[in-house]
Amino acid sequence: MDVDEGSGLRDSTEAHRIPRRSRWHEAIHQFKQQTLPACKPVLTPKWVITTFLLMGVIFIPVGLITLRASRSVVEIVDRYDSECIPEEYKSNKMAYIKDSSIPKNCSRFLKVYRRMKAPIYIYYQLDNYYQNHRRYVKSKSEQQLLHGLKFNATSTCKPQESNNGRPVVPCGLIAWSLFNDTYAFIRGRSELKVNRNNIAWKSDRDHKFGKHVYPFNFQNGTLIGGGNLDLSIPLSDQEDLIVWMRTAALPSFRKLYGRIEEDLDADDVVVVKLMNNYNTYSFGGKKKLVLSTSSWLGGKNDFLGVAYLFVGSSCIFISIVFLLLHMKSQRPRP
Repeated sequence: MDVDEGSGLRDSTEAHRIPRRSRWHEAIHQFKQQTLPACKPVLTPKWVITTFLLMGVIFIPVGLITLRASRSVVEIVDRYDSECIPEEYKSNKMAYIKDSSIPKNCSRFLKVYRRMKAPIYIYYQLDNYYQNHRRYVKSKSEQQLLHGLKFNATSTCKPQESNNGRPVVPCGLIAWSLFNDTYAFIRGRSELKVNRNNIAWKSDRDHKFGKHVYPFNFQNGTLIGGGNLDLSIPLSDQEDLIVWMRTAALPSFRKLYGRIEEDLDADDVVVVKLMNNYNTYSFGGKKKLVLSTSSWLGGKNDFLGVAYLFVGSSCIFISIVFLLLHMKSQRPRP
């Protein structure tokens, strides 16, 4: 009796398996032969014209809204690398930037042409600076940034992996070339406070830079590349370094320096006291200071709005052309 029940159970199980296998093979056959059920719309003239017209009606308002959001951003851009050089060094900029005995302080005057609501973001912009160069991008050690001197395999940091036979933390060309111009802002008789906290990505601070890793033997060689680091602050709190080490993809880029958390009124004049330390003269680079507000879409960028308007206008134009062609060559009714 037990045997009969068991055999009956096996028979019923195999009976269920056969249809499943056949259905599976049939599905594979349909897929290979491209006979699966699919949406196969008939592209009639009315359907095509309506689709293009609907796309235009949707894209144009979105483009106008996006463009308006971009135009609402107030932005002040000031190039200072060529202006902050004494007259006697205009013809020999390299001598000026390399001589540490020459004062590098400079004053710039920025006029606010529209009211700027806080927070006002401060960026430094570099042009003709190729952070995406293969050798430059590879010249760092991600494990050393996390573990410090505990990690000794720093061959990827060449040619800036050691100074005087001792390891360098952080090593590599990216850290070595850290941007080191500084800015202070004065309106009237009071200095505007610059908030320099939380300018780096939280994911970078938490996961890419060690909380117990401190700079060691950094910028101690005969050749100094850029800014120095505070030896008493861990790398996870050195946000200037973290921002700089997120390399840019294009030769013209901006990096966040800080935020002014006070409103600036129209016709205000902001005096910028800056230190022109960073050497961009050796490769024909440009330095700019940027003050910018933001909108719900981010910073000032007209490209997205213009792209929406262009696509929407093109769709409406195509729908009108198709409509005229359809009206001109309609089939005669029987």
